[in-house]
Amino acid sequence: MTGGKALILYDGICNLCSGSVGFILKKDKKKQFRFVALQSEEGLKLIQRFQIPKAVDSVILIKKDHVFIESEAAIEICKLLPSPYKWFTIFKSVPEKWRDKIYSWVAKNRYSWFGKKNQCCYFEEG
Repeated sequence: MTGGKALILYDGICNLCSGSVGFILKKDKKKQFRFVALQSEEGLKLIQRFQIPKAVDSVILIKKDHVFIESEAAIEICKLLPSPYKWFTIFKSVPEKWRDKIYSWVAKNRYSWFGKKNQCCYFEEG
């Protein structure tokens, strides 16, 4: 389903999420990622297929049919990017409970801090 690429599901109306996708597209010289907006038809099908809870509404990574959410998704994405970005995997040593609290705090405030679009933002790879 992902064509061998890691699949990033992102909030297509969130400026922070869309900006992060743009950043990843620029840094991912190996073209290892595919991107799908959570709000898209394909995104909704993937959420259902992988039984992702509706409460998860920011970045989700699906890699080899394994789902990563919250801080774990961010770390796994960094792992696939070139240095110095892969160095962020050092945060794996921080307990997941703490990482996810910080991640959730940012995710909860992302619209008020970074704004949101009126309609979904889609990205084309390549």
